[in-house]
Amino acid sequence: MSDQIRQLSARKRTLPQVEPWSVGAAVIAVLVLLPIVAVVYFALTPTENIWPHLMNTTLPRYLGNTVVLMVCVGALAACVGTGAAWLVVMYDFPGRRWLEWALLMPLAVPAYVGAYALVDFLEYAGPVQTALRNMMGWDTAADYWFPAIRTRSAAILVLAASLYPYVYILARAAFREQSGAGFEVARALGAGPLGRFMRVGLPLARPAIAAGVAVVMMETVNDFGTVDYFAVQTLTTGIFSVWLQAGNLGGAAQIACVVLVMIVMLVTLEKISRRKSRFFAAARHLRPVQREPLQGISATGATLACLLPFLAGFVLPVTVLASHAFDAGQWLAPGLTRALWHTVTVGGIAAVLTVVGGVFMVYGVRMSRHRLPALLMPVTAIGYAAPGAVLGLGILVPLAALDNRVADAVLAVTGTDPGLIMTGTAGALVFAYVVRFFAIAQGTADAALGRVAPSLPMAARSLGRTAGGTLRAVHMPLVRASMGSALLLVFVDCVKELPATLLLRPFSYDTLATRVHAKASLENITEAAPAALMITLVGLGAVALLARANK
Repeated sequence: MSDQIRQLSARKRTLPQVEPWSVGAAVIAVLVLLPIVAVVYFALTPTENIWPHLMNTTLPRYLGNTVVLMVCVGALAACVGTGAAWLVVMYDFPGRRWLEWALLMPLAVPAYVGAYALVDFLEYAGPVQTALRNMMGWDTAADYWFPAIRTRSAAILVLAASLYPYVYILARAAFREQSGAGFEVARALGAGPLGRFMRVGLPLARPAIAAGVAVVMMETVNDFGTVDYFAVQTLTTGIFSVWLQAGNLGGAAQIACVVLVMIVMLVTLEKISRRKSRFFAAARHLRPVQREPLQGISATGATLACLLPFLAGFVLPVTVLASHAFDAGQWLAPGLTRALWHTVTVGGIAAVLTVVGGVFMVYGVRMSRHRLPALLMPVTAIGYAAPGAVLGLGILVPLAALDNRVADAVLAVTGTDPGLIMTGTAGALVFAYVVRFFAIAQGTADAALGRVAPSLPMAARSLGRTAGGTLRAVHMPLVRASMGSALLLVFVDCVKELPATLLLRPFSYDTLATRVHAKASLENITEAAPAALMITLVGLGAVALLARANK
């Protein structure tokens, strides 16, 4: 009998122990990665392979426009963001204090909203051309020349005006962290303002600038509303065209895979470019940079250089939309009220689930004794890099198939048809938001939990607390502020997300973003203005949070 007991004990010791935190973290990682895997599967197993046809017809145009937009928007955003950051950190000029924060405000205005406002402002019936005709006595468009508005160049300007703050905020932080002693030495050796920027400031800030430009390029690839309004055919618009208009899922998935390859290449190049860039502080307490006061033409030029991006990215679109909104009488329209309610509920649910999932996964990886969750966690960040159209493609088809099977099973058992549970409701939309912005919550949770002293949870565990109890009693009170910030950032991104929302929303289910797109596509800026201003007001909350965190 004793031998049997010993054998049973040895067998129990050899059986793998199931760790709930490890299993939970692995399940979350798999759910986040499933849409990407589904897209790759659809691309490799198309019902009708139209890849040769795409290669010979539309794909070169889609790819060419996308690459041109990425490169041009990235370069313009890098110049504007880096230049503005250098001026506000290194020099003192009129308006610097408020411009330092005003330069962040274009982040609150989605690029597609800026596109609608720019066209309305510069089109034939807009205030600019109307004023020119009145001043010069012109009667028709044949009497004068005015540049075309809905072009690829205009799309580049709109996207750069909306996205340059990503470069600005990272470059400003990098310049502020540099030692003033280095610039003093460069000045003593005869380097002028341009020399100090090119030889000292820019090389040290290059990793931060490269990271900001990478984010700008990824957001450019993700954009749908701007390029669709300006009739610029990109890979993202191609996914919509091939899938929804041509009805070819495999072809759309193949285009989506091209987008994924571009994103992976972009992220890889960004990491390689700064792989050997290692900069360390020479002293524990760096001497802060002493701003150089500017006077005369230099001061005026610096003020104008920082003012123009703010005017183009925030003041112009908000002013144009406000002029329509206050004349519209549409603030209490039933459609707007429903869109606001849908946006708040879906975005709020997605934000809560995303933050809870991010905390659970990071904590689960820390508690796990297995390597798999730790290996999967970095890969889950790909959802943020994947455009919304790609995620929509990878989510809608599998969920629709699952919905139909579940509905058939329930109908066979109960005789009642439950309908489509996920794709017939906003469930698919919530899932897409969670996957798309999971990296924000995961990164914030990882950084916040990493700042908790290990002795605190160890003391809690020694006093009999379980892993979950330690998370609730020790970690959460210490990281509450950081997770609240992540909750707000995810919610704001959900409010602004357009491509995934267009693909996954149920019929007659509008959000603020889809309402703005629908009304603006019909050239009805008046009815689109209230919803666009609501999106901007929500975005200002995130901008205020970023400004507070980067004081």
